[in-house]
Amino acid sequence: MSIENPRLLLVFGFFLVLMGFLLPLLIVVKILPSTFLLNFLSFAASVSGLYLGIIGIASVVRTHRRD
Repeated sequence: MSIENPRLLLVFGFFLVLMGFLLPLLIVVKILPSTFLLNFLSFAASVSGLYLGIIGIASVVRTHRRD
């Protein structure tokens, strides 16, 4: 698998983790209603953001190791 720009994965993963943090915060503060879909979306965003971040960091390390 070839990744053109691994830093893009890091940025996208960061925003997904941020969304996975902000959605539960807004639910606890009662700005957003607590629904199953919103809770699942928050969890999925957090997990996928963490996964993309790990892949992005591994890709950056791999490309810098070759140089």
